[in-house]
Amino acid sequence: MPKFTYIGEDQEGNKVTQEVTADDRYAVYDVARQSGHRISNIEESTQGLGKWLDIEKINAKLSRVKADELVMMTRNLGSMLTAGLTVTRSLSVIERQSKNPKLKRVIKEIVEKINNGGQFYEALKDTPEVFSDLYVAMIRAGEESGNLAEALKTLSVQMERASNLTKKIKGAMIYPAIVIMVMVVIGILMMIYVMPQITVVFKGMSMELPPTTRFLIATSDFFAQHTIVTLGVLFGTVMSTIYFFKSKIGKTVSSWTVVRLPVIGTMAKETNSARTARTLSSLLNSGVDVIQAIEITEEVVQNVFYKKILRDARDRVEKGTSLSEVFIERTDLYPILVGEMILVGEETGQISGMLGELALFYETEVERKTKDLSTIIEPLLMVVIGVTVGFFALAMIAPIYSISDGLS
Repeated sequence: MPKFTYIGEDQEGNKVTQEVTADDRYAVYDVARQSGHRISNIEESTQGLGKWLDIEKINAKLSRVKADELVMMTRNLGSMLTAGLTVTRSLSVIERQSKNPKLKRVIKEIVEKINNGGQFYEALKDTPEVFSDLYVAMIRAGEESGNLAEALKTLSVQMERASNLTKKIKGAMIYPAIVIMVMVVIGILMMIYVMPQITVVFKGMSMELPPTTRFLIATSDFFAQHTIVTLGVLFGTVMSTIYFFKSKIGKTVSSWTVVRLPVIGTMAKETNSARTARTLSSLLNSGVDVIQAIEITEEVVQNVFYKKILRDARDRVEKGTSLSEVFIERTDLYPILVGEMILVGEETGQISGMLGELALFYETEVERKTKDLSTIIEPLLMVVIGVTVGFFALAMIAPIYSISDGLS
């Protein structure tokens, strides 16, 4: 059985430190309760290599917190606060329930900081890889307004909707990506192992081959004779492409291109509109001021040109311009409805509610269009596959017809 060391207080308030042997952390709480102790911290005693290696810390470094896990944590935390539990006790319950090493360690550190007198949102700032600026800002607004439970519920809804939207878009792209990847792999394998068996016949003929056949033979010979170089070039091309799109120039190029593509461009505009509206609605509804809400929304959207619009909106709102005016002017990226709905919200004093309705509308539109996207992509993929197969077939059949004509 593993050994645990817990730190806590006895019934008289004196600090106690005790080592116990138990099946798990839950059993340690039972042992401490029987002794009349209240636990504030538990550490598992390390043995063997664990004395020199912090296995828990290594696991926490290697793992990551998924979006769904963070949504579940946020929702559960809000529910427990509504039920009357304190923040530290609620976080301790979530820590015991979580199976993610990184999340367990992060929550444990947050609890320690709060117990030492720190505020909840300040403790979250120390782990930006887990808790975004949006998360920290909404928690801070909830703490300062005294309505943290409601802020957590609003935040969980915001995160869940954003996560679902991202999943649907990625899901629509998985099918064509897999088909194209399989085509490339099969094409390379054919060039290396299959084509040399076929083209050896054509090489022995004393006749001029068609250009397509000569191209396939040359490509196949290069791939077969320089297989390692070919794979290296392929790998380098993939890595260079990824690096390019992560660079400043690559982000600008991809941001400019994606909103101008047929069908996908409309989806990209509606997706960015939904993210903008949902983030602004959640922040304003939680009590965050407009300027800070726009700044955080700028970090949430990924498209370079949308970031520029929000940066401009922040500067102009600071000078007294209405928020709706900026969006009405940029109908090239934000649909007309966005600016009009924000204008109505400003006139009625219900801007957060209008933004929420706007976000729901565009989230529904994107969801519907991602379903329709598969019906558009499949015929296009069939055309690409047909052209590729036709090219190979033509390159192989043309010499045969040439031989038949020669025999005739």
